[in-house]
Amino acid sequence: MFLRTRIHPTDELNGNLYLSCLFFGLVHMMFNGFSELPLMIFRLPVFYKQRDNLFHPAWAWSVASWILRVPYSVIEAVVWSCVVYYTVGFAPSAGRFFRFMFLLFSVHQMALGLFRMMASIARDTMIANTFGSAALLVIFLLGGFILPKEMIKPWWVWAFWVSPLSYGQRAISVNEFTATRWMEKSLFGNTTIGYNVLQSHNLPIDGYWYWLGVGVLLLYMVLFNIIVTLALAFLNPLSKTQTVVPLNAGKENSDGDHLAGQKLNTNPTSLGDGAKKGMILPFQPLTMTFHNISYFVDMPKEMRMKGIPEKKLQLLSNVSGVFSPGVLTALVGASGAGKTTLMDVLAGRKTGGYIEGDIRISGYPKEQNTFARISGYVEQNDIHSPQVTVEESLWFSSSLRLPKEVSKEKKHEFVEEVMRLVELDTLRHALVGLPGSTGLSTEQRKRLTIGVELVANPSIIFMDEPTSGLDARAAAIVMRTVRNTVDTGRTVVCTIHQPSIDIFEAFDELLLMKRGGRVIYGGKLGESSQTMINYFQEIKGIPPIPNGYNPATWMLEISTPAAEERTGQDFSVIYRNSEQYREVEASIERLNTPPAGSERLKFASTYSQDNLSQFRTCLWKQNLVYWRSPPYNAVRLFFTAMSALILGTVFWDIGSKRHSTQDLFMVMGALYSACLFLGVNNSSSVQPVVSIERTVFYRERAAGMYSALPYAAAQGLVEIPYIALQTIVYGIITFFMINFERTIRKFLLYILFMFLTFTYFTFYGMMAVGLTPSQHLAAVVSSAFYSLWNLLSGFLVPKPKIPGWWIWFYYICPVAWTLQGIISSQLGDVETKIVGPGFEGTVKEYIEESLGYGPGMIGVSAVVAAAFSVFFFGIFAFSLKVLNFQNR
Repeated sequence: MFLRTRIHPTDELNGNLYLSCLFFGLVHMMFNGFSELPLMIFRLPVFYKQRDNLFHPAWAWSVASWILRVPYSVIEAVVWSCVVYYTVGFAPSAGRFFRFMFLLFSVHQMALGLFRMMASIARDTMIANTFGSAALLVIFLLGGFILPKEMIKPWWVWAFWVSPLSYGQRAISVNEFTATRWMEKSLFGNTTIGYNVLQSHNLPIDGYWYWLGVGVLLLYMVLFNIIVTLALAFLNPLSKTQTVVPLNAGKENSDGDHLAGQKLNTNPTSLGDGAKKGMILPFQPLTMTFHNISYFVDMPKEMRMKGIPEKKLQLLSNVSGVFSPGVLTALVGASGAGKTTLMDVLAGRKTGGYIEGDIRISGYPKEQNTFARISGYVEQNDIHSPQVTVEESLWFSSSLRLPKEVSKEKKHEFVEEVMRLVELDTLRHALVGLPGSTGLSTEQRKRLTIGVELVANPSIIFMDEPTSGLDARAAAIVMRTVRNTVDTGRTVVCTIHQPSIDIFEAFDELLLMKRGGRVIYGGKLGESSQTMINYFQEIKGIPPIPNGYNPATWMLEISTPAAEERTGQDFSVIYRNSEQYREVEASIERLNTPPAGSERLKFASTYSQDNLSQFRTCLWKQNLVYWRSPPYNAVRLFFTAMSALILGTVFWDIGSKRHSTQDLFMVMGALYSACLFLGVNNSSSVQPVVSIERTVFYRERAAGMYSALPYAAAQGLVEIPYIALQTIVYGIITFFMINFERTIRKFLLYILFMFLTFTYFTFYGMMAVGLTPSQHLAAVVSSAFYSLWNLLSGFLVPKPKIPGWWIWFYYICPVAWTLQGIISSQLGDVETKIVGPGFEGTVKEYIEESLGYGPGMIGVSAVVAAAFSVFFFGIFAFSLKVLNFQNR
């Protein structure tokens, strides 16, 4: 960017470019330290746990982590210096080069210390990010480059002396501009060029400032790390987890314990009106048959390296079976037997691999797009939007998944019915919250996950390990919900991992698998699992089941590979030759012919609602999510108001001063820092929100609730009112405090450009999340772009000075268009005469000459900034539609 072949230490203008490059290096090091914030907060919970258990004192941990950061700073400083120093062509002596490197190292260490201090005091990502950004803003503004020291208002001078960046800036400038090559006589006055450059920016000219600056930076580093140690030693983590306790908790507890103590009652008549529960909407009972299902994936690289010749790895091998209405089927097997794989294949949830075999629904071949409308899939992980209540979650699912023909009243009635069925009616107004920290308990979340599928009124429901991670009482409550569902006449299939005796007895049929995806038993369980026990006890060498022993545990123990080896038999072969297998084959044969008078399932569209209804419903939910996210929205507004006040007081009454080029430079500095800082803050704070919502989106889209575009449109549109409010707060405070020219046109243009800037930054943050698999990666990728945008926005290096091979980036840099629009709109028509080094003329001419902003570009800039918003948003929507970072 600053290649030395083009810039020579010949005059003050090039001197200013060198200074820009030095400043950019310092700011880059400061921003690099920012990544320490989320990392530190991420590590705090483990630290607190170890500290409270007296593993080690706080200083041991903080000193160790500080020492571990030293090599990182060394690498940063060495790489930056080696790449930048000689290509730009700073003062070539070795001593100056190493001093430059040491100074960058000190700045980086200081920045790491500063952000670790912020993190250890705030202990919360949102708060730390906000105050971290505000600290950066103050340090950045008052570091002595954007605002020379004499221009700083008297009430902010203390901040200049406190700002570590000002010492870094002084040290690095002195190191460069006191070199012999800057000692040539200047064209202006009888001083040297180096002296003039330093003077114009109010920088000192004595060599001792280098060591003073480095010393102060290192002292700051020590100070910050001492504060980190004290914060770690004396502060406690912010909040403990909380769970919602329903009003009639006492009654429910006694029910649950009573239930866990006795056998789970599976007889439908004993459930009273069980058979009628959840039946207010009619549904069609469906039978699912599958025959000789095999599933292959490409052979993993690690296995190919070990010399395995096959191209494909088989995970399921000729699995056959029947799932009937009103029958609860268990898929059981050791870990890795292919239970979840089989379920994903049958439900059509696989995103890759090769499937062979025949799947039929009531005798007709299964079609995936109609199948999603009549089936539900309860995933193992309970993924829900944290800011929505239980009732709203169910209502959202039913609005999008029930057919258009169902009236609103009927839907409400049905949601009520389902809420009673899954026993969540006492918790209807409880917020779902984040798993493990706020809101519903694990078992309540699981029942909500089941409820969200039930309100779609499916005929076939798949459940992936509904009881895993639950204690006996919670598992009993969930299984009671599952049983209630089966008794409505639906087809329900559960994978289950080492069930207890009560849970196992609730099932009617069993499909038992062994590793390699082979079936070793399929069919009825019988009263107290007797049918299955008799089958296995007939095999030679199998010990009888001990009295009162859990049949599920016994069945898994006798069918292990070790047991097969001991008896010298392959259970899957025995099953293939058994009467049991022939019965299953016969029933598949029978059910493969569609019943007389039936017709195959047909739906006019893939989704039950049209695009507009999908968009309206998604917008309704996103609106709730945003309204109930004060940590995101309130903090964002607070940060905006705080930044506006900081900028307003720093640049107080500066907008009307137009006496010298330096005054103009400051007005532009004010505009530039505003765009960049708040924009970057918007972009980084939107990322965690979008990231959490995206995991929910994957589940809801797989369930066939909506297509990607209405969802993306809602996610984008819901941001607009908040951005508008932010713009108004920010615009009014800064416009009048900085005192720009007060005409309605200029004020509205100012507001417009700020609004467009905040919008494209926010959408850029969304796009970064959309294109990357994780929020951490999105943060890293976007920060690389902030640095480039900062450098090539036409402020640090004006457009006429950008080298030809980088000028294309200037045109695709959104910040450059904002700056061009906002500076042209405020100063492009000013005819005041100004004088400065190497320039004499009007403000208008100065802007054209030094920044390359021609007349008539305001409209173009606004259109381009708006186009960037649309472009970033379009890519975000496209990424949701096309990319799926969930591999199944």
